Amino acid sequence: MPLYMIVKAMTCAVVVLFATAAAASIVAEWNAAALAEVRAGTLGPPMVARALAIAHTCMYDAWAQYDALAIATTVLRGSLRQPQGERTDINKEKAISFAAYRCLVNLFPGGAPDFINLTAVMNKHGYSLTDTTMPANIGNTAAQAVIDARIGDGSNQYGDLNPGAGPYADYTNYKPRNDPMAFCTPLMSQCAPLNITVQKRWQPLIGPPDRGSVTQKFVGPYWENVTSFALTSADQFDHTTPQPEIVGGSQDYEQNVDEVLQFSAGLNAKTKLNVEYWADGPASEFPAGHWGLFAQLVSQRDANSIDKDAKMFFTMHNASFDAGIVGWHFKHKYDGVRPITAIRYLKQGQLVLAWGGPGHGTESIPGEKWMPYNPGSNLTPAFPGYISGHSVFSSASATVLRLFAGDNFGIPIVIPADFGRVEKGIVPIPAVETTISFPTFSEAARQAGLSRIQGGIHFMDDITVGYDLGVLIGEQAYAKAQTYILGTAQ
Repeated sequence: MPLYMIVKAMTCAVVVLFATAAAASIVAEWNAAALAEVRAGTLGPPMVARALAIAHTCMYDAWAQYDALAIATTVLRGSLRQPQGERTDINKEKAISFAAYRCLVNLFPGGAPDFINLTAVMNKHGYSLTDTTMPANIGNTAAQAVIDARIGDGSNQYGDLNPGAGPYADYTNYKPRNDPMAFCTPLMSQCAPLNITVQKRWQPLIGPPDRGSVTQKFVGPYWENVTSFALTSADQFDHTTPQPEIVGGSQDYEQNVDEVLQFSAGLNAKTKLNVEYWADGPASEFPAGHWGLFAQLVSQRDANSIDKDAKMFFTMHNASFDAGIVGWHFKHKYDGVRPITAIRYLKQGQLVLAWGGPGHGTESIPGEKWMPYNPGSNLTPAFPGYISGHSVFSSASATVLRLFAGDNFGIPIVIPADFGRVEKGIVPIPAVETTISFPTFSEAARQAGLSRIQGGIHFMDDITVGYDLGVLIGEQAYAKAQTYILGTAQ
């Protein structure tokens, strides 16, 4: 079935898994704690994917010392492997916890006050940071080895590649081809004139005045330089990946613009809810973390052992990490235009049929004032369009979950009434508490991508190409992870 057909007769739901159930494995507990740190922090999407991958690599490497075959990803390998009698769940839980804590403190040094989310898990299990037992030592040693291995990986976590600019700051001197676009919506009587110099390239936006009129900067233009988990290189898929349709001839350009406008004009309660559910912007867990929530649900549904969760979360989050590297490589390579720039440029001086803004339905509006249906302070994210991060993160994660659990999701998820943010206090989305379930992980990943054209954030090939790449990335990460899990990695 074509991707654009999947929208039919759909309801969606939202759940914020701030904490996992009592029966959750220690790995799922630490995933929940890590996501709480993500929500409280300021990292961008690919940085979040890296942080979650590193955290679960630390946990996996500690766990591996209690397995008969598995080896760590660092020089530690199996040097602290414990005898059969020591391979208890109690020891695994402690080793994993110390590894997680040490790793997350490093990844979120300015995290939630006093690391409240992290200390809560340690306190719950009665762990003291001064513990010197073998499991604690294994956890600390495994974490430090991963931290050391990631120093100088191109992420600029410590800000040393651009001194004075702060952690994760750009060090490649990226400059947008277009000056920033002034804030404008169909509800404003007057807007500043368009200032689009290169119509098919990304344009940063200036945020709303009531939120400080902050000008966007490309988040992570250098991210293709980061050392991956399983990729041969950030550009390994270039030879099979087409350029964005939007940069083709005028017919392709107009067709893509008109397709986004059709989705905008067709917005209804169901499609708005799909957009709201998958938005995953600032103050959320971002797409990589959203799939951590799904993995928590799967862990609890299937009553996963510590062993299975150590492997599953490790593999999934490293696949997502690699997805971010590939996705941001294409974002930097093509500097792809977002619909807001393309539509306003191509349709300026014309009336278009589209969503008319918060509290308005579908109506004729000036093309140069068109806006997407997107929660948050900015009308579109602070980086280029092609390819869709939502699609590539989701598809890579879904691929790994499918390989571990079969392509059977189906867990009911509940959205409270009036969850939506775009029209908060105006139009309740949803009107009543709503429950949905995605039948498969693959379907969930497709819906994540589809939500981005429904909201006017992406063009269709941003989504379809991202999805296809995510499958390849997920399969490659799974194969790489298996070499560690089976102890065959060189």
